[in-house]
Amino acid sequence: MIIIENEQDKVSIHDNINIIIKKVIDLCMKAEKLHKDYEVSVLIVDDEEIRLINKEHRNIDKSTDVLSFPMAEFLNGELISDAGDYDIEFDVLMLGDIIISAETAKRQAMEYEHSFEREMAFLTAHSCFHLLGYDHMEEAEEKVMLVKQEAVLEEIGLTRQT
Repeated sequence: MIIIENEQDKVSIHDNINIIIKKVIDLCMKAEKLHKDYEVSVLIVDDEEIRLINKEHRNIDKSTDVLSFPMAEFLNGELISDAGDYDIEFDVLMLGDIIISAETAKRQAMEYEHSFEREMAFLTAHSCFHLLGYDHMEEAEEKVMLVKQEAVLEEIGLTRQT
C-alpha cells in the first residue's frame, strides 16, 4: 500500500506524478525482492515545511529535497527486524515515510536540465532505498545506491536525458 498526500500548493502535482511515485516504489521493492505486503507513506510538501521537519528531526534548520524516515530495520535491502512495524489491521509491513519538497524538486529539475517527473522519480527512488537500509555516507555505498536508483529510473524510461 502506497499512500501519497500533497500538502503544498506551490507546485502543481498532477496524477502522473502520483503514478510515477507508486511505480518507482513498486520497482524498488521488486528490485530488492521484498516479498511482503508493505506500506510506504509519501508526503509532498513545500520548502518551508520540509525545513521545519528537518529542524525538528535532524536539528538542521534548512530545507532539503527529500527526507526518509524508516520504520522497519533493513541493511542493504535485507530485513533485519520488523518487530512492531506491522499494521495489524491491513497486515502490511510499515516501511516508513518519504517526504519530498516539490519546490526543491522543481528547482533541481531545472538545474539538472531534466523533467520534473524525472526529479520526483529520482528523489522517490533515493528515499525508498534509504527505507530499505541503503546509505551513501561512503563512496562505495553511494555507488551501490546510484546504480540501483538509475536502474529503476531506466526501467520506467526516466533517464538523465528525460
